[in-house]
Amino acid sequence: MFQRLRYCLSLLQSLPVLALSLLVVGVPVQVASAAERPGATAIASAHPHATAAGFEILAAGGNAFDAAVAVSAALAVVEPYGSGIGGGGFWLLHVATENRDVMIDGRERAPLAAHRDMYLDDAGNLIPGASMNGPLAAGIPGEPAALVHLAEQYGRLPLARSLAPAIRLARAGFEVEAHYRRMAAFRRDVLRESADAARIFLREGEVPAEGVVIRQPELADTLQALAGQGRDGFYAGKVADRLVTGVRAAGGIWTQRDLDEYEVIEREPVRGEYHGMRITSAAPPSSGGIALVTMLNILEGYGLQDLCEVERTHLIVEAMRRAYRDRAVYLGDTDYVEVPVAMLTSPHYAAGLRNGIRRDQATPSASLPGPEAFGGGNHTTHFSILDREGNRVAATLSINYPFGAGFVVPGTGVLLNDEMDDFSAKPGVPNAYGLVGTEANAIAPGKRMLSSMSPTFVETDDRVAILGTPGGSRIITMVLHGILGFAADKPVQDWVSEPRFHHQYLPDVIQFEPEAFGAEMQQQLKAMGHELKPLDSSYGNMQAIQWNRATGEVRAASDPRGIGEALIEHVGRVSP
Repeated sequence: MFQRLRYCLSLLQSLPVLALSLLVVGVPVQVASAAERPGATAIASAHPHATAAGFEILAAGGNAFDAAVAVSAALAVVEPYGSGIGGGGFWLLHVATENRDVMIDGRERAPLAAHRDMYLDDAGNLIPGASMNGPLAAGIPGEPAALVHLAEQYGRLPLARSLAPAIRLARAGFEVEAHYRRMAAFRRDVLRESADAARIFLREGEVPAEGVVIRQPELADTLQALAGQGRDGFYAGKVADRLVTGVRAAGGIWTQRDLDEYEVIEREPVRGEYHGMRITSAAPPSSGGIALVTMLNILEGYGLQDLCEVERTHLIVEAMRRAYRDRAVYLGDTDYVEVPVAMLTSPHYAAGLRNGIRRDQATPSASLPGPEAFGGGNHTTHFSILDREGNRVAATLSINYPFGAGFVVPGTGVLLNDEMDDFSAKPGVPNAYGLVGTEANAIAPGKRMLSSMSPTFVETDDRVAILGTPGGSRIITMVLHGILGFAADKPVQDWVSEPRFHHQYLPDVIQFEPEAFGAEMQQQLKAMGHELKPLDSSYGNMQAIQWNRATGEVRAASDPRGIGEALIEHVGRVSP
């Protein structure tokens, strides 16, 4: 204890203390008088065109849910490396008039012809690239059905009106910028293998120059069919015929029955508390909500505000390690496997995990029972919306790897996901993001693959946060950092901007952004037994909104790591 105190005191002058003391138990919190009426509307999304699309729909009389349809579809057009109607996602909703939260599960499903060993060779080894490239890697898309569901069940405007901005964008095109070029370069060789993908997203087989306009007329036609015919515009008729024929001709296993049987599911979100804050997040098949609550329950037992930065970082890492271990062991699609949600989110269970943490020494991941030990990035997308009625949406959408499977179905403009890689293709073997899993997330016909997407609401009696981010396996820990920033009453811009660190159980390393740890901090963490892996570049693209219920004030922020835009519309004016 005295040794720990000495090194903490030695760093106090150079290492800032996290200001969680604002949430000391017992301090009364003023309840807002005009509790459910924000003073402004706000949208934070990963692309300015998508943010503009959402505000267009709000101006046309739509609510946050109509705007969510518009933003989702616009991102499907202008961020083909992150999401699309050939993919899926989770839309976390708060319906103000009912004071109700619900998660719309538009996650992809495995085709009915899928089986546990479909990506293994005769010797039982993974076939390189089989679960990531081409149509065999694609699950059945859920985003089109989710957009229809949002419009019909929660929106005010016709689906066609909310899809109109995306249809215009697909026809008129958008300009290539630096981030597009990086993502296209990363997946160039795979995109070349699909004639339609290469024609749309490359130029003569090469990455387009900045300023080149990417037009997608076939995608516009498919969105128009969805707008005019609803669900049948994608899952039946001409579009469906082209999808099934094109996928099967290129080696995939989709059937019309797969499209017929796809259903959106409304799920009860995962809930938890941290120092009086209420956490609402994504339920399985997302691992995000459960992992977040597990980590926060572990950290609840420490006075983080009283610790120096080194010990605080150590304890946060140890909480991450244990939550990701549980993710690997227990989590999967609850429609197919029994997931002990109540146990994993219990404070008593977290207390047991906490008892195994040494405050002066790292726990080797190999010492924790779990999958056999085998020695991420800016993919996916997120947006947050708040309207004047207090409705809110946090939505994280994905096609998995940049540009998904790299395959565009001929005649549709639909870029397919490669979400099948999110299954445990071979339990114990890492996927593209280094995540390992067990039989709970093994491939099965019709099953939804486990996800890290973590759209989240955080509330106190006087404040609300709406947040989420892309980032593959690092999504959950980024949202954890955001929650801790909210807990410390930091400005929303700080949540999305501050340098990040991450641990996911396996590989047993702390990954961290440049500037996250100084030299002295790194030495202290290594002395505790942590292995460090500095990253060459930043990661994530958080989009967040904070609403102060007591004052009605709204603030929004878009991660400076990306090209997104956060705008707030007051009466008669729009501001960043």
